[in-house]
Formats: sequence, C-alpha cells, structure tokens
Amino acid sequence: MELKVIRDIFSEHSTTGKLYVDGVFECFTLEDKFRGLRSDMPLDEIKKQKVYGRTAIPTGRYQVTTSESGLFHRIMPLLLKVPAYEYIRIHPGNDEQDTLGCILLGEARSVDWVSNSRVAFNRFYAKLETALKKGEKVFITIE
Repeated sequence: MELKVIRDIFSEHSTTGKLYVDGVFECFTLEDKFRGLRSDMPLDEIKKQKVYGRTAIPTGRYQVTTSESGLFHRIMPLLLKVPAYEYIRIHPGNDEQDTLGCILLGEARSVDWVSNSRVAFNRFYAKLETALKKGEKVFITIE
C-alpha cells in the first residue's frame, strides 16, 4: 500500500494537505508548521531547525506499521525512522495543538483545522489494517 501526503496550505501555525491511498484521495491532513525539513538533510541541520512539538516532519518516504500507543491506549499507525523524531503517528485530532509532529486526518478542512477527524481516521485505519493483515508493506511519501 502506498500512501501520499501532498501538503498544500501553509500557515504560521500548521500545514494542511491531502492524503491519497494507492493514488486515490482519502481525506485531508493537518500537521504542525512546515519549516522546510527534508529527510535527506544532515541530522544536525534537522535538529537545528526543528522546534519541538511545533514542526512538521521532514518530507520523504517512510514505512508505516502499527503499535500500541500509550497515549491512545490502542493500536495506532506509526511512521518508522523519521529523522530527529520519535513516535510519529497518524491519528484523529483537529488542530496543531493535537499534533506534536503527528499527522491528523479529517473529512473537511480550513486553515489550521480539520473536522470529522474520527470518521476520517477510522475509515483510513480499516484500509491500513487490512493491508497489513495481508502482509503488505505500507509506505507514506510526504511532499
């Protein structure tokens, strides 16, 4: 399964975009502010530009798996090997206060906001879970 996030609205507080699953639009996304980070940058440079809890993850391609989330008390999607970040998940939420670097999903959006997040997340998670149970590798490309 191939996931793609195309970031397209950038504000002082957040970054919104669109999530595609195998090339088909799935829902909208919301992340922290984009600060120009790329996964191919030197790690020291990423750490220098990153503001903890207020910076979108670097653009790049990452494997997605699932694991138990202590915060959500359930199995949740997890992005692997994001440079200078730990525990980056895809989960429900509405604004940049809910992200800490993670990717939020929503059915509708405006600047700094996504709505109907639980509905969007549950629909996405069902597809992800099916792919992983079939033994498929899942990757996400962040643009």
